[in-house]
Amino acid sequence: MMNFDSSPKVFLHKAPVDFRKQINGLSLIVQDSLNVDPFMDSLFVFINRERSRIKILYWQRNGFCLWQKRLEKDKFIWPKKENGEAIIITTQELQWLLDGFDIWQHPPHQILKFASV
Repeated sequence: MMNFDSSPKVFLHKAPVDFRKQINGLSLIVQDSLNVDPFMDSLFVFINRERSRIKILYWQRNGFCLWQKRLEKDKFIWPKKENGEAIIITTQELQWLLDGFDIWQHPPHQILKFASV
C-alpha cells in the first residue's frame, strides 16, 4: 500500500473516467475539472464505468505516482447523489472504500471538539 508522511486530502472524482488515460490525462482532469493543483499533497481517486477498477494519482517529491486496484468479482461502492465534481474524504475512508465498505451508508462517528469539561 501507499505510505505517506502526512495525511493528504483525498479527492474522489465522481464521474467515471476512461481508464486508457494515464498520468497526463488524469492530471489534466484534476487541473481542469476539479480546479485543483495536481502537485499539492493530495490523492486523486478515479473509477472506471464498471466500478471494478480504481486509479489513484498523486505527486511524490519529484514525480507523479499512479496506483491501480482491479477487483476480480465485486464492484466498488461509489457516491451517486453528492453535488459537485469531487468529494473530499480522509485516507482512512479511502482505505475502507478500497476494502469494500459503503462509507456513504455507514459513515464513521462524528468528531466532537469541546472547549471545556
